[in-house]
Amino acid sequence: MKFIESRAWSYVILAAVYLLAGAAGVGVYLALPLPFWLSLLIADVVSTAAVFVFSLLFGNASVYDPYWSVQPIVILVGFAIFTRPTASTLLPLIAVIIWGVRLTANWAYTFRGLTHQDWRYTMLAEKTGKSYPLVNFVGIHLVPTLVVYGCVLPAVFTMVYAPAFNAGSAVFFAGSLLFVLLQGTADCEMHRYRKCRTGNFIRTGLWKYARHPNYLGEIGMWWCVGLAAVCLMPSRWYLLAGALANTLLFVFVSVPLADGRQSRKEGFEEYKRSTRIFLPVYKKQK
Repeated sequence: MKFIESRAWSYVILAAVYLLAGAAGVGVYLALPLPFWLSLLIADVVSTAAVFVFSLLFGNASVYDPYWSVQPIVILVGFAIFTRPTASTLLPLIAVIIWGVRLTANWAYTFRGLTHQDWRYTMLAEKTGKSYPLVNFVGIHLVPTLVVYGCVLPAVFTMVYAPAFNAGSAVFFAGSLLFVLLQGTADCEMHRYRKCRTGNFIRTGLWKYARHPNYLGEIGMWWCVGLAAVCLMPSRWYLLAGALANTLLFVFVSVPLADGRQSRKEGFEEYKRSTRIFLPVYKKQK
C-alpha cells in the first residue's frame, strides 16, 4: 500500500503495467496469421484486458486512463519500424506522436497516484453496484479502446499501403496540428483556472464562449487523421467510422457527464445559455 500511496511509485507501477500489456499485445499480433487490421484489433483487446486485470488488482479503473493516448503511439511506431517511410506515412505518424505525447504529459501532470480514481468511474461504481465489474470492462476499458482503434486505423492503413502523397493529405495534416494546439491551449487554460479558482466556471480564453473546447480539439484531431487517409485512398471512406464513433462518444457520453456534474454549481443554467458546447465563438443569447 505504501507503494500505491506514493505518486512516484505509482508512475513506476503504471509504466510496468503498460510494458507488460504492450508485450502481450505485440506477442499476440505477431502470432496471429490474420489480416493486419484484424490481428491488430485482437492484440489491442488483449492489451486492454491486461490493463483491466491490473485495474482490478489495484481497485482503480484509472489505471486505464493513459491507454487512450499511449495506444496510438505504440501502434503507429510499431508499424513504422516495418514499413518504408514516405511523406504520406510520416505525416500522420508525426501528428499522432505530437498529440499523444502532449496528452500523456497532461495526464501525468494531473495524475495524483493510484489512490485516486476518476470521479466518473466512482460514480459508475456507485450506480451499478454488483454489475460494476462488467460495466468497468466494457464501458471504461473496451469501448474506448475500440473507439481509439478505429481512430488510428486510417493512419495504419496509410502506413501499410503507402499511397502517393497529395495536397489534401497535407492540408488535413496541418489541420490535425491545429486541433492539437487548440486542445493543448484549452488544457493549459484549465490548469491555470484550477490554481486560482475565480468563480464557479472558467470564463477566459477558449473557455469564454465554449464549455468543452478541449473536446473539440480531440474530435477535430481524429477527423483530420481520417480525412487525410481518405484523401490518399478515396475508396476507403469507411475508415472515417472511427472519427465518427469518437465524436458520438464525446457528444453522448463525455459532454453529458461533464455538464451533469457542473449543473450542481450555482449559475450553471446562465453559463450554459451563454456558451456553446464545443466551438469557442460568441453565442448571442435569446
